[in-house]
Amino acid sequence: MKIINFDTQRTGEKPAGFSDRRERLHQIVFESDTRAGRLFDIVLLWMIVFSIVLLMLDTVPSIQAKWGKTLYSLEWAVTVFFTIEYLIRLYSVYKPMKYVTSFYGLVDIASILPVYLSLFIPGAHSLMIVRSLRLMRLFRIFKMNLFVNQGNQILQAIRMSREKILVFTFFVLLMVFVFGSVMYVIEHNVNEGFDSIPTSIYWAIVTITTVGYGDISPVTPLGKFFASLIMMLGYAVIAVPTGIVTSSLVNLGRKQSAQHCPGCSREGHEEDALYCKYCGVGLGG
Repeated sequence: MKIINFDTQRTGEKPAGFSDRRERLHQIVFESDTRAGRLFDIVLLWMIVFSIVLLMLDTVPSIQAKWGKTLYSLEWAVTVFFTIEYLIRLYSVYKPMKYVTSFYGLVDIASILPVYLSLFIPGAHSLMIVRSLRLMRLFRIFKMNLFVNQGNQILQAIRMSREKILVFTFFVLLMVFVFGSVMYVIEHNVNEGFDSIPTSIYWAIVTITTVGYGDISPVTPLGKFFASLIMMLGYAVIAVPTGIVTSSLVNLGRKQSAQHCPGCSREGHEEDALYCKYCGVGLGG
């Protein structure tokens, strides 16, 4: 689990045959240190916000009835803009396939496809809301490296704890199956809500996670007592995974930078590292 980001500083060796024009585009599109690059990113962010506002307005019946055609035209105009931007990124990136399969590359293409799919699948354009994920570029544009670094550390801690979390999740699943079955035995003869074991398992999940919709509840004294035990157990369900991840965060120890390798796009390097510890490509200064 990691954030793969190709919006990194331009380091490493430039590919053979990479023209000066593509290099200039690369500086503008993938860098934010230059004035042109920063302006491009800010315009892009405003276009993302504009497209999200259009989508929200289009779901308001009164606005859609009056301005539906205008909103439809603006949505297509914005989509054409993002399509051109995506093609420019493919043209100017050092390794196109790395970008296409990266996190932001997938988000970029996913923010374009819904409008085109709406030509064949009615309502598909509502999936444009995925464009909101592109606002994560704010962290890079405004140099929020500290926040990115902290976020990556949390993701790394979760990855380090995945085996323990999987074991705990499996144990919780066993508990809800057992608790749901027991509650069915206790309540099904006197309570129409517990009419099947699957429904009782649903109640156990809602109860043990402390959500408590209240749509199903026990009515017998034994059922209420058993439910009370499950509710108290629910606090442990919340506390255990939190403790597991916290322990992994403490064990990380060493400070790491938010620098992504331009060669393999992996993170987790020391703050003073000059070369990628995975592939050996220079990380730059």
